[in-house]
Amino acid sequence: MFPIGSLRSGFLAGALGLCLLAAACGGNTTGSSSPSSGSTSLGGKTIALVGYGSANPWGAYFNKVFTERLAPTGVKISDMTTMDPGTQVQKFNQAVAQKPDLIVLSILDTQAMAVPIKKAASAGVPVLVFDGPTDPSVAGQVMSVLSDNVKLGEYAAQNIIEGLRAQGRTSAKIIVLTGTKSMLVTQDRMKGFERVMATAPEYQVIEEQDANWDPKLSGDIAQQLLAKHGRDGVQAAYGMADYMALPIIQAAKQAGFPIGGKDGLIVTSSNCFKAGIDSIKAGELYGTATEDPGTIAAQTADYVVRYLTGKKPPRSEMVQEERVTAATVGQFAEQCGHA
Repeated sequence: MFPIGSLRSGFLAGALGLCLLAAACGGNTTGSSSPSSGSTSLGGKTIALVGYGSANPWGAYFNKVFTERLAPTGVKISDMTTMDPGTQVQKFNQAVAQKPDLIVLSILDTQAMAVPIKKAASAGVPVLVFDGPTDPSVAGQVMSVLSDNVKLGEYAAQNIIEGLRAQGRTSAKIIVLTGTKSMLVTQDRMKGFERVMATAPEYQVIEEQDANWDPKLSGDIAQQLLAKHGRDGVQAAYGMADYMALPIIQAAKQAGFPIGGKDGLIVTSSNCFKAGIDSIKAGELYGTATEDPGTIAAQTADYVVRYLTGKKPPRSEMVQEERVTAATVGQFAEQCGHA
């Protein structure tokens, strides 16, 4: 996901690797119990988790699921999470100096992390990146479990186009509130979004602002933009996470905008939380996409087990994403309904 200023549990047991792999392929990643203590033993192994801080909802849920999944294995996890890019570089360098068996990393500033990753490779410390990719210059020096962020952006554009066309609009103005722009997560979503929006040139993005994956900032920016352009000047909005899109809806309501329906503001997201699912069911949020933190946490934890037990997983894995609208919400309510 994201800095993730403020958003991204246990599970049914069995053999840890099999349970996790099933979840990553679309099973329930948010059941009620953790893997059994009889699962693969990683006692004596150490991981430095240099991920998104738990102040962010997406990060908080990822960290919870990831930790619970690995707890029965006995691996020691050092929590070095943060939401500050500069602090992340410092913590990553500290982790390299400590020489854990694996650093598990989510990148807050793509360019700033390139040199530290090179240092880790030189020091022989393996790095597993999750969610968003590294700078291309160091992509060959890490392993990865990645969200399909281009696809998530495409789904958001499809939601907006579909919603506007259902209203019979032959023209429309759109505002976009992005995640942190220094992240390839954000940049890749915008590539997918812009590519699909280009197929509907009658709909134009008039504002694109960095909301830093922050719900409060998203609401503040939405208030400003909606006041600036007025009800007749904005017909659709994209907030990259449910917890960014819902503040847009709240700001629109306060400004007197109708939401959804035959002539209201069309709002979409591109990664799901329970509140977003509930909003879709209520007819307010037009759509979202999966990319829930529980699923990627499960797949990342499974990758860790395979790697640390010498199973030699592929260097890079992609999490399958799905589009979510009122027509499909029932299929994904369970997957998205725990964070």
